[in-house]
Amino acid sequence: MNGAHDLYISKDITVITAGGDSNEAETVLLREHKLDIIINEQNVMRLICTKQDLKELVLGRLLTGGFIEKAEDISKIWFCKYKTQVSVFLKKEIDFEKVQPEEKSCCTGNRVWYLTSPNMEMKILPRPEYKPEWIFHLANMFEKGTVLHDMTKGTHSCMLAMGDRVLFTCEDIGRHNAIDKAVGYGLSSGIPLSKCILYTSGRIPVDMAEKSIAAGVPILASKSVPTAEAVDLAHRFGLVIIGNARPDSMKVFDPSI
Repeated sequence: MNGAHDLYISKDITVITAGGDSNEAETVLLREHKLDIIINEQNVMRLICTKQDLKELVLGRLLTGGFIEKAEDISKIWFCKYKTQVSVFLKKEIDFEKVQPEEKSCCTGNRVWYLTSPNMEMKILPRPEYKPEWIFHLANMFEKGTVLHDMTKGTHSCMLAMGDRVLFTCEDIGRHNAIDKAVGYGLSSGIPLSKCILYTSGRIPVDMAEKSIAAGVPILASKSVPTAEAVDLAHRFGLVIIGNARPDSMKVFDPSI
């Protein structure tokens, strides 16, 4: 072990090639962080995440999970000394059901307790205006803000943009967490999410599309691809999905077409 950090750790390894060569080397591994979210004194969820932009992660998860509709719904938010627990106090009471009815497509093992009566139903999104050159520009910018991924090859990343202007870039071990961090930044900064674009590194299944719709972000772009079910959901709620978004091409799934 050569060095440690809250976000990563260095390890000595042996690299073996198919040709039979063997060399000693050093590699950098991403660290997992556990964060328990306590809402109104009820332990509601545990997130396996990257220990970075945690307040944004919590705010985004509260919005995309239907716990709040706006930042003003929160009366207080407090992290413990080690950032392993966060206590959130909402201005209204909510009920929880301690079950996990389905396995989400997240690979990090996040544990949740679902709302018995979600505070927010998904609404039809406003028709967004966008230009292809915005997406091409964002695709070019996307590769420049992934420091942890460059070091570890172990993170997903997400950008929040308005037009071709990048407002926030974040990384996390899970793609769901990354999109929540971007949404949380917009929420805490008073940015109108209805005029924004989310650009993610991860594939887009239904639960990723749901997050964008719940947050009110009308355009969800990705370097990867959506599933058929995600596109069907997007068409129902007016979400524009852009897959394989790269500097020279993209695939647009536009419900208005």
